[in-house]
Amino acid sequence: MSVDASVIVVSWNARELTLRCLDSLLAQNHEVGFEVVVVDNGSTDGSVEALRLRRDARLIELGHNTGFACAVNAGIRATSTPVVVLLNNDATADPDFVRTITAPLLADADAERGGPRLGATTGRVQLSGAFEPAAPTDPAALVSAAGKRWVRVDAGAGVTLLNSTGNEVTVSGNGRDRDWLAPSDGPGAPADVFGFNGGCAALRRLALDDVGLLDETLFVYYEDSELSWRLRRGGWSVRHVDEARTVHDHAASSGERSTVFLDNNERNRLSVALMHAPWPVVGRGTARAAGRALLGPDRRRRLLVLRDVAARLPGSLRRRRAVDRAARVPRQVVARYLVPDGGTR
Repeated sequence: MSVDASVIVVSWNARELTLRCLDSLLAQNHEVGFEVVVVDNGSTDGSVEALRLRRDARLIELGHNTGFACAVNAGIRATSTPVVVLLNNDATADPDFVRTITAPLLADADAERGGPRLGATTGRVQLSGAFEPAAPTDPAALVSAAGKRWVRVDAGAGVTLLNSTGNEVTVSGNGRDRDWLAPSDGPGAPADVFGFNGGCAALRRLALDDVGLLDETLFVYYEDSELSWRLRRGGWSVRHVDEARTVHDHAASSGERSTVFLDNNERNRLSVALMHAPWPVVGRGTARAAGRALLGPDRRRRLLVLRDVAARLPGSLRRRRAVDRAARVPRQVVARYLVPDGGTR
């Protein structure tokens, strides 16, 4: 069987999660020929030693933590297949995942002929475990875009929830998972979506050759939203494939309340808006960030984040001009995908 896809898994100090992820790929229904490439970001927990023993995956050792975007790009550069699949190491893939996530890209020859161009597909990510409504004061609660709070409970005692059906961007520049914390037994999400989820997606190499790889200045978070902007501006579409399913241990690697998560998430939100969004979106996002830095909790950390965004401003504006020069689709056309800051489902 020919190898049509390369599945790239980034590893960093989560040995058992990564091995579990690889086991789910080993159990795939092999109707599509694919290779598995694990890019390790300098793990020190025995991951590298365990991965060296695997015969079902090729290991690329980077030696230190280069960030998610750099690691993914290293995997893309080390492969040559027409489709690249991205899978989080803290996720498990359903047996048909690789086949279903790649099928629209492998079957679609229009991109080669200059017709409507599908650049990426993005799957359905379910959160691991079960949940029930949380008390307003529960510090462990996960909060939906509409403000509904959920807390994890023992398996079988609650309901299952979605993590993502693709990525969307709000009118204040906030990138987020579409259908975050929606019931998993609800209706399937629409196929048309602004962007792809970087932990459950397939990318056409021809599209990457056209618009470029992930932005390595972002280190971690928002790199999928940023590339989705470039794909859309380049005339490439993104499609949600509901049958391509994974189960994800949300933020198992970094922790959603860690400084790594908070700082990179806030910094990159503004930087990506500066690179791509209409100026009113940039203004709303900056005003909200400044208000939180001056009046909200954790002010010192937030002010330092704003300082970093300001230091990156010349580079962000250079990227904005470069994207505009190469774009086939006007910014305002892509901006029609922007959604309100509240809940959308």
